[in-house]
Amino acid sequence: MTIPNNRKHIAVIGAGGWGTALAMVLSTNFESVILWTRNEDQANEINSKRTNSKYLSVSEIPSNIVATTDPNDIKDIDIIVNAVPTQYIREYYKKYDLKIRAKYIINSSKGVENNSNKTISGIFEEVYGIDKNHFAVLTGPSHAEEVSLKIPTTVVVASKSEEFAKYVQEIFLTDYFRIYTSTDVIGCEIGGSLKNVIAIAAGIIDGMGLGDNTKAALLTRGLAEIARLGEAMGAEHQTFSGLSGLGDLFVTCDSKHSRNRRFGERIGKGEKAEDILSDSKMIAEGAFTSKSAYELSKKYNIEMPITRKVYKTLFQNKDPKEAIQDLMKRDAKNEWYS
Repeated sequence: MTIPNNRKHIAVIGAGGWGTALAMVLSTNFESVILWTRNEDQANEINSKRTNSKYLSVSEIPSNIVATTDPNDIKDIDIIVNAVPTQYIREYYKKYDLKIRAKYIINSSKGVENNSNKTISGIFEEVYGIDKNHFAVLTGPSHAEEVSLKIPTTVVVASKSEEFAKYVQEIFLTDYFRIYTSTDVIGCEIGGSLKNVIAIAAGIIDGMGLGDNTKAALLTRGLAEIARLGEAMGAEHQTFSGLSGLGDLFVTCDSKHSRNRRFGERIGKGEKAEDILSDSKMIAEGAFTSKSAYELSKKYNIEMPITRKVYKTLFQNKDPKEAIQDLMKRDAKNEWYS
């Protein structure tokens, strides 16, 4: 395996807040970063004003980041960072003629695809023929708003190829962005995806005005659910104690920047999920992932009561107060059960 070690050009596909923040990190270590977007007006704003006002309140995007809508601008670039939301990946690259079959993919999105219930690595393998050793997932407790301001952040990159994981570690490493490596791709994907579901529940708790006791219980038992499913799908248990598990869960459930927590908070205050989803500028990926997580819990026969209540609250009009009461009235159990 020979990874192209060219520090001249790299491409980020998807110019939302997270894609832009990662492009800014990479701009430290590359001569130029191509930031691909489908939106011509957005590309013009980035290139002329050095801002991306719809998605990120950063004052100045580095000059070596070049936004484009032209597929030809990435055809000769070997390393691609995916920042396209999960539910759009299956069709996105084909729709915009972005040819990626022979490239190396660093995925930075989080979620599980509806209907297929595939993680993002599975989508890239099935639809685009990406080799497992050419795929890595970058995940962990990291908000775009803070990364763009160079606030110290630590994440993990996982790949079946230790060589590729170390390469990704090197190209993202800066004095404010620290990377650890892992080979547990599925564990990092499940941790990074399902924490968004638990974050919606945390937001519901906040919206209802419940206390720290409730939220601490949610995080602890939510992490247990994530780990149970992840291990059933082949993940390593220790992964869920790390950055893509406990770390990402904590920051997403607690932060003012968390879209999923804010989404849940609005539900806790009485709004309906369908109304919020129809008017949100930013995607609360946990809402979609709750569908897939619900199906996966049935497929693998894993007990995931919190996840199932989130799904039923969002898509079956379950009253959040009743959902909490149902959880509290469950049969008594030992804390450690499988």
